[in-house]
Amino acid sequence: MKNLDKLNLGIYEKALPKDIDWVERIKLVKECGYDFVEISIDETDERLARLDWSDDEINRIHKALIDTGVRIPSMCFSGHRRFPMGSINPETRKKAMELMEKAIIFADKMGIRTIQMAGYDVYYEPDGQTGSAETKKYFVENLKKATEWAASYNVTLSIEIMDHPFINSITKYMEFDKTINSPWLKVYPDVGNLTAWPENDTLHELELGMKEAVITGIHLKDTLAVTDTFPGKFKEVPFGEGCVDFPKVFAKLKELNYKGPFLIEMWTEKSDDPIAEVKKAKEWMLERMKEGGFI
Repeated sequence: MKNLDKLNLGIYEKALPKDIDWVERIKLVKECGYDFVEISIDETDERLARLDWSDDEINRIHKALIDTGVRIPSMCFSGHRRFPMGSINPETRKKAMELMEKAIIFADKMGIRTIQMAGYDVYYEPDGQTGSAETKKYFVENLKKATEWAASYNVTLSIEIMDHPFINSITKYMEFDKTINSPWLKVYPDVGNLTAWPENDTLHELELGMKEAVITGIHLKDTLAVTDTFPGKFKEVPFGEGCVDFPKVFAKLKELNYKGPFLIEMWTEKSDDPIAEVKKAKEWMLERMKEGGFI
C-alpha cells in the first residue's frame, strides 16, 4: 500500500522535454522521483487541442499512469489568457466558456480533480480595461457559471495567485470566494507570485488561506520582487536567486499543518538537459524543506 502520509511533490509539464509522447513523459516523471505531473492547457492551438483527445488516447494515458503510479491530479488551464472570461467582446467570452466547458469534461475523463485558473479578468486587452467595472462584472458572471458546471462534475476550480494585480493575493481572492460562495471554487497560491508583490505578507497570506480552508495546492517557484522602478520577474528565476524565503515558507506551512500537494513550476522544456534541471530542482527544494523543518 502507498504511504498516504508522505510528501506529495509534483512537477509542471513545461519543465519536461516538450516534443515527446505523453506515455514517455509520464515515465520520466517517475524516473525523476516525482509523484505527479500537472498538465498544461495553455493558449496555444497545440495544447488547446488536447481538450478534444479521443477516449482511446485518454485510456492509453490512464494505463501509463496505473503502470507507473504517477498521477495527473491537476491542470494548469491558462487558455483564458487568449480567451478571457471578462472580455468586453461577447464572442471572446463565448469562446472562453466553450473552452471552460470542454476543460471540465476533459478533467472528468482524465481523472483531474483540480483545474487551476488564472486570476485575471482580461490579459491582452488594452490598458485600462483590466479591473474595470465591466470586465470584472463579466468575469464574476462567467466564474459563477463555470463553478456551477464544475460542481456538477465533481471538479474543483482553483484560482492561481498571479503575476497580475487583479488577483495577486489570497486576500484579494477572498472577495471572489465570498461572492461565488461555492465549495467548488478554491485558491492555488504560488509562493513566488505572492512574495513578489511588496504589499503582500506571504506568511500571513498562507495563514489566511489555511484558516479559510481554501488552498488546494501550492506552486513553488522563485521570483524577483516588484519595485517602483522594476516590474518584477515572475518566470524562469533560478531557485535561490529570487525573493522567496523558502525555509520560512515551509516552516510556516509546517506550523499550519499543511498536508496538500506542492508543484515545482519550471519552464525548462527547451533547455539543453531538462531532466537534469528537474532532478536538481527536486533536491534543492527538499533541502529547503528540511531547513524549514517541514520534513
